[in-house]
Amino acid sequence: MNQSKIHLQPTDVLIVGAGITGLAHAAEAVARGLNVHIIDRDTRAVGASIRNFGHCCVGAQSGELLELATVAREGWLRHSELAGFFSVESGGLVVARSRAEVAVLEELAATRGSDQMQLINAAQVRQELSGSGDPAILAGALIRDDIRVDPREAVAKLAAWLAKQPKVTFSWRTSYFGTDSREPVSSATPDAETSHRTDVTVRTSRGTLTASRVIVCVGHDLDYVHPDVAEPFEVNRCSLQMALVRPAAPLTIRRAVLTGTSMLRYPAFAETGAAAELKKELAANSPELLAIDANLMLTQRPDGTLLIGDSHHTATTQDPFLIEQTQDTLLNATSKLLGMGSYTVLQRWQGIYASSPQQSFLIKDVAPNVTAVSVTSGIGMTISFGLAKKTFSQF
Repeated sequence: MNQSKIHLQPTDVLIVGAGITGLAHAAEAVARGLNVHIIDRDTRAVGASIRNFGHCCVGAQSGELLELATVAREGWLRHSELAGFFSVESGGLVVARSRAEVAVLEELAATRGSDQMQLINAAQVRQELSGSGDPAILAGALIRDDIRVDPREAVAKLAAWLAKQPKVTFSWRTSYFGTDSREPVSSATPDAETSHRTDVTVRTSRGTLTASRVIVCVGHDLDYVHPDVAEPFEVNRCSLQMALVRPAAPLTIRRAVLTGTSMLRYPAFAETGAAAELKKELAANSPELLAIDANLMLTQRPDGTLLIGDSHHTATTQDPFLIEQTQDTLLNATSKLLGMGSYTVLQRWQGIYASSPQQSFLIKDVAPNVTAVSVTSGIGMTISFGLAKKTFSQF
């Protein structure tokens, strides 16, 4: 966009933020036949939406998160076909290397149908890991509904597809400064439509825009634009370290791979009675992983490279510095998991996402017809399409 200011007609929905949460809400608006305007301060998504495993981690969720993830799964598959990006219904592989980890899998499997979660033996696990793997592997589980995308491709192609839709407008390099809303139109006997109609003026770095509905999807930057929402929910920034590596020898790992540390992080596993014993065991045997709050897992991109991670550290403001010891811990643990030698590290990076100790996501009205939506945990890729449906269902 070349012009310094934007002068457009009012739109049905204005979405702030072109990360996966914002784009999922835009896709939902398109499906409902609405006019959509998306603004973003950058020229493309460069945040948490591309700095992740590209894993829609359905089977590890529980309760409402499982419901949202199941809906999101269909959203990913549908838009993969529409927008032409890679997706695969690969499922997930959970690797167990101790009796405590096996106990967690057995307990969860007892509550899930065998069509959703299948326990497998050590030989089958190694086969899934391209014929190799840690000698300590005892068993594992196959999770049916997990899917994978390449996050560096998927988000960009979804935005490109949306931009081609006749009722969608993008304004890149446009910062959001807040809104001004007029009071809803009133009458002596207001009907449902009149009583909820509010014109919203959106202030941006390129002038003002007008929309019937504004959805603010700015992730961990919620405190920059709506601190009155972020602070009560204790929304902070969770930083993580990840790496893109090329294995020394070619291998094929079709599924997203989770480990014992993943069982402490994702609710379906963490809510089992056996998880308490697992935490004690990991504290005794793998303190270096708990020290960096690791979720040791990996996914393989279509070009054969591996996305490896990740560590976690929560603070209101994050230092920008990557810690080499943290990276070494993750890479060494991955080498042990796969039973392989060294890797060629192609890239290292810091990811940052919104984190709240109170809940995994929030949908909060900040003004008449202005709603803030944020995934306040590390499952934005997992639930965003489902969260978008939930948001619109509440309007």
